[in-house]
Amino acid sequence: MSPTLVRQHLSPTGPASRVDRSARARDWSEIQERMLVPLYEAVYERLEVGPRTRLLGLGCGSGLALLMAASRGAAVTGVEPAAPERLALARQRLLPDPPGGQVRGDTRLVDGSPEDAADATTPAYSLVTAFEPIGCLAGDSAGLGALLAAATPLAAHGAPVVLVGWGPPERCATSAVLRVARKPTDPPRGDGSWRPALRDDLEEVAQRAGLRLDGSGRVACPFGYADVTSAVRGLLSTGLFDAAIAATDPAQVDKELTEALHPYRRRDRTVWMPNVFRYLIARVP
Repeated sequence: MSPTLVRQHLSPTGPASRVDRSARARDWSEIQERMLVPLYEAVYERLEVGPRTRLLGLGCGSGLALLMAASRGAAVTGVEPAAPERLALARQRLLPDPPGGQVRGDTRLVDGSPEDAADATTPAYSLVTAFEPIGCLAGDSAGLGALLAAATPLAAHGAPVVLVGWGPPERCATSAVLRVARKPTDPPRGDGSWRPALRDDLEEVAQRAGLRLDGSGRVACPFGYADVTSAVRGLLSTGLFDAAIAATDPAQVDKELTEALHPYRRRDRTVWMPNVFRYLIARVP
């Protein structure tokens, strides 16, 4: 899932050193990011993304969603405030050297906040997307509110803002696997602990940002992997399990993930987990 699950970023010091961020970014780009392609396609189709679209992607990761919008003719700007390793991969995709014929010249990638994506001469954006799903860990929408507060002044009046969340646990097989992400030392519902998605998560974020609600939809996004090893690498690449690794050790988290994936292994050794994600469309006042 930019990506396809909510990312949790540890401090660059201390336990974070146990995570190879460059390898994780590569696994995200090669394994996990594609899982939300049906969602991106559904949103772009509904909002008629095309040559007239000026898109601002928040938390753009390694850039697959931006690449899909650019292929429709949209002018895209990606902002990635927390994962420079992923942004480096997005540059390889979207700003190759020498420039490739598949990417338009009005593509921008910004390592920083939304304010860094605009100046006095930048036209207003006609679409803002935040494709990282919320509603998986307690407190996982906290950073999104700040991003929206910085991004919405850059968008045109009435421009759609797209937020994404996990569907109900009974329709998301991955929910059972995500329980491994809960740190053993966390109190129930503490920040960083697993919790089921709530129906109004997206609406609450949009309303706190002063946006006007304007519809929603659900999209099936199954997570499919070639084998358990690939599934573990893909899920670890989300960053969701970094806190658990810091609280225990990588081998223990790998073991628990492998066990949690067992019900979703098929006879051909592939792993298949049906999921439903929900998107909300809100409007800039």
